[in-house]
Amino acid sequence: MLTSHQQSILETLRLSGQPLDDDELSRRTGISPRHSVNQACRALQREGLIRRVPGAHGKLVNLLGDGAVEDEPTAAVSSGLKNALASPVTDPGLRDVEVLEVPPGNSREQREAERVMLDLLGRRRGQTLSPSRLTVPSGAQVELDGVDPDRTVLVECWAHQGRPKSAQRQKVLADALKLSWIRSTLSPPPELILCLCDPSAAAPFLPGARTWAAQALNDLDIRLEIVQLPPDVLGAVVEAQRRQYR
Repeated sequence: MLTSHQQSILETLRLSGQPLDDDELSRRTGISPRHSVNQACRALQREGLIRRVPGAHGKLVNLLGDGAVEDEPTAAVSSGLKNALASPVTDPGLRDVEVLEVPPGNSREQREAERVMLDLLGRRRGQTLSPSRLTVPSGAQVELDGVDPDRTVLVECWAHQGRPKSAQRQKVLADALKLSWIRSTLSPPPELILCLCDPSAAAPFLPGARTWAAQALNDLDIRLEIVQLPPDVLGAVVEAQRRQYR
């Protein structure tokens, strides 16, 4: 039987969708001292419920193991931004806003690559960017791929190689909607960034592209940043995409 600490850690990792180190898990779960998180994570690793692997800077991070990962949806997301959004938010002031499902192609390798992308973007900007759960004034909570400690920048990452298909574009646009909405609740308003790792994947959204999506991102003041993944991480992402589209 899992302890309350172990259950809390598993739930936090599921909500995050990103690998988290022991310090971040301690912060998010409120488990203290940090050593308690380390002990719980090591026990979960022995059970095969999580994996502990070196992160971008060699620090161990925790991610769900095969025994804890729920089946990922494989059906394509319907076209249209509203159809790409699934479960209604419980916040009464946001009845028409919905939460994005995990899109097809969102593999473990891609989630791990997105954490590497976040670290690379942070290094480029001279900032520490970490996955974070923000609570808006209404009480609604939302997970973001990256936020700096002062909340001056909000980031969503997408680790995809190659030109996106229609359903995949909806994932990027849903991330843009989330970023724009969160900014409307914060003062002063933060900078918004969509981080991608391939120019081909970013092409439909870049300034100058003759698409409504590119114009919308420009008008919403959401900037695209492209980072280059290390060869081993890039190879894992490409192989994951090959498996998904066989």
